[in-house]
Amino acid sequence: MKKIALAAALTAAFAGSAFAQSSVTLYGRINTTVEFQDNETTDRTVMNNNASRWGLRGNEDLGGGLSAFFQLENGFGSDTGAGAGGFNRDAFVGIKSASLGQLKFGRIGLGALYASTIDYIGVFNHNTGTTSEDNLYSLNIGFQNAVEYTSPNFGPVSFAVTANASEGTGNKTYEGVVNFDQGSLHIGAGVSKTENQFKQDVIEGASAAIAYGFGPVLLGLNYEYSDASAAFTGGTALGKRNQVTFTGMYTLGANEFHLSAGWADEWDNAPNSDAIQWTLGYNYNLSKRTKLYAFYYSIENKSGTPAAVVYGPSFAVPGDTLSVFGAGIRHNF
Repeated sequence: MKKIALAAALTAAFAGSAFAQSSVTLYGRINTTVEFQDNETTDRTVMNNNASRWGLRGNEDLGGGLSAFFQLENGFGSDTGAGAGGFNRDAFVGIKSASLGQLKFGRIGLGALYASTIDYIGVFNHNTGTTSEDNLYSLNIGFQNAVEYTSPNFGPVSFAVTANASEGTGNKTYEGVVNFDQGSLHIGAGVSKTENQFKQDVIEGASAAIAYGFGPVLLGLNYEYSDASAAFTGGTALGKRNQVTFTGMYTLGANEFHLSAGWADEWDNAPNSDAIQWTLGYNYNLSKRTKLYAFYYSIENKSGTPAAVVYGPSFAVPGDTLSVFGAGIRHNF
């Protein structure tokens, strides 16, 4: 009986130690709007899912400042309840150290360049849904079959590099970004190149962003340069293009007032293909997790815009202005 009691005590001690050093967290977001959309030809009222998702994060302390981690994330339709098969947003495992940085392996929903530039300044609805600032963004956003290394901080400076395997049939992308973070100032800039299995360039370019907060004001500015080949548009070499996006937020208690504006100029080989979008938004924070919001959004794709690269929501068409009034609720858990 003493041996049994001793074995049980040891088992409990080791189990307690293991649980103390590892953790798994359930998290997610439900984000839904009701919108009236008018593209000058027709109009409609819709309920829109804005990148609702749920996921699991895990971490294990391996000792010596080293830890293992994973993330599994799945998107679903908050408007219909429909779910996507598998973990369609994130599915990666990694290892990290405060002194050596971290490595991720797997499906990475948001690459480091995107996260540090256009996504960083998209604070109104976090680059989701109709009002997404990345409606004008052309470079790669996420990766499958990928490896991403993020460096430790060297004072205010850090960097990250990402690459994915084409596995013989798909596109592969190489990206790198350097970040400078000090106080309320963030600067991120990097380059991206995507090529197909025949080593032909699909699209390449660069993106840079700056964000600065002072008092109740937060300002953001992003610039993107892209050069698209025939493979990007399914047969038409578009050439080069520039894009600029500005965002601003003013906070007053639980209230947030938002403005964003974006402009994409003409592709070299597609005259009259520029676009302009802007958003006026208002958020009311019921708590740290839940907010109500409303917005007016507008985007104009000029008449020469190729059908393969129409900017904005699917209801947008070349040559007309899409106008959207919307209201929604977002809850994080």
